[in-house]
Amino acid sequence: MRMRDFVELYTRLDETNATNEKVAAMVDYFSSAAPDCAAWAVHFLTGERLKRLVTGRDLREWVVEASGYPPWLVEESYSNVGDSAETIALLLDDDSQSDEYGGLKLQQWIEDRLLPLRALDDFKRKALVLQWWRDLPTPGRFVLNKLMTGAMRVGVSRRLVIRALAQVSDLDTAVIAHRLMGRWKPTAKAFKALLAEDDGEAEDSRPYPFFLASPIDGEPEELGDLQDWHCEWKWDGIRAQLIRRGGETYIWSRGEELLEGRFPEIEAAAETLPDGTVIDGELLAWEGEAPLPFARLQRRIGRLKPSEKMLVEHPVFLLAYDLLEQQGEDLRESTLDARRKRLLALVKEASQDRIRLSIEVIADDWNALRALHDESRNRGVEGFILKRRCSPYRTGRVRGDWWKWKVDPFTIDAVLLYAQPGSGRRSNLLTDYTFAVWDGEALVPVAKAYSGLENREIERLDKWIRRNTKERFGPVRSVEVKHVFEIAFEGINASSRHKSGVALRFPRIARWREELTVKDADHLDQVKQLLHATER
Repeated sequence: MRMRDFVELYTRLDETNATNEKVAAMVDYFSSAAPDCAAWAVHFLTGERLKRLVTGRDLREWVVEASGYPPWLVEESYSNVGDSAETIALLLDDDSQSDEYGGLKLQQWIEDRLLPLRALDDFKRKALVLQWWRDLPTPGRFVLNKLMTGAMRVGVSRRLVIRALAQVSDLDTAVIAHRLMGRWKPTAKAFKALLAEDDGEAEDSRPYPFFLASPIDGEPEELGDLQDWHCEWKWDGIRAQLIRRGGETYIWSRGEELLEGRFPEIEAAAETLPDGTVIDGELLAWEGEAPLPFARLQRRIGRLKPSEKMLVEHPVFLLAYDLLEQQGEDLRESTLDARRKRLLALVKEASQDRIRLSIEVIADDWNALRALHDESRNRGVEGFILKRRCSPYRTGRVRGDWWKWKVDPFTIDAVLLYAQPGSGRRSNLLTDYTFAVWDGEALVPVAKAYSGLENREIERLDKWIRRNTKERFGPVRSVEVKHVFEIAFEGINASSRHKSGVALRFPRIARWREELTVKDADHLDQVKQLLHATER
């Protein structure tokens, strides 16, 4: 399977929004691809990328030489397109006569050509890239540039990739999803094992795919009898799986990052668990009987080997939600109530205080539960997770059995100050925005957001920004101070790294407040008052 075939797959995926067409394109590719090429395709399609081999700035400098265009024109083109890979592919003449991409497979391009770039000096690296540009047609240059800059994004979800692989292999999607978890590597051997007949075997370190709750639709009372639902507080921590197999302990985050050595107190506690145990839970900074703010947990996340002082000042616990495996037996098809019963007995028997059972929230009826829900912020939680008692542990975000009933987010009214192009399909639109609030008579940036607007609003705002740009700083534009937006966010932390002194968690645009003037935007003092709602 040649490099050209992967470029054609990328093009097919990029040219359609139809789910079935995307799946069909991947099925066609995986049905005929050599295992070594298919493995790299899975790697990229599931969101993995090569570590950047060449910077976008270097490529833009090299294309000046390759194209003969002046530097200012290249930078102006980049400013308008917003993507180095696409800009360069478009600037170069499509005069290549090659139809075989050097006759090399995708795996050869990656392993024999691209990865060795890292060991070369700038002169040799540049010479090779210029030669490849001359040899490749425009679509190939575009994909090549994406690979080299570590900006390879493909418009498919992991779920669709799994669905396509399941069709090719005639395996259940849950089996494919599980096999892709953990330390999956893009090799021919790994790809063959991915599609092999299910033998029930898995490497010791491999986690299970997480079951994710969906935002609740309408009112919670619409779910029916409250007694059919198990209710827990929704904690603001790091979702994780704790695995004890083969005498070793592994902690995986929901983002499939192995948190090896970062939480030694949890690893030590796991030694009291029997082999063949997998617990789904939440890592939380905790002190006494209450959780600590997420900012306290953040100080632990980046420490590969936390000091004794760090362990004392920022203690961490695992709050256990679910038992996925016991004595090597996969329990995911059991009911939630049955799994929880086993989990309770397991935590009690382990007799340690770093792994604690998440307590069920009990209420007589929905009104009583709603009253408890109103206490969420005071308790330092985000609301409730509602789980159907008879539900199995599913894969991904399957609607119907697990719901999250969150408290309303914090909101502020802020002024649009800067804009820059988005990425992927939005690279030709100004969709990434910086918002500010008043600090005395000046506007100070307080958040960046890129989601929340409808397509028609994005297009309308894009046109306005282009007509009302004051200054440009590379791809970033300073705009006339006019528009106010309601910004929603989940939390707020004090931050010495930000000029405003605060950092908002998960900011997004709630709505365009066209009825407000700039003077109606919030002040920094008002924003900082929200710190008291999250600090404990």
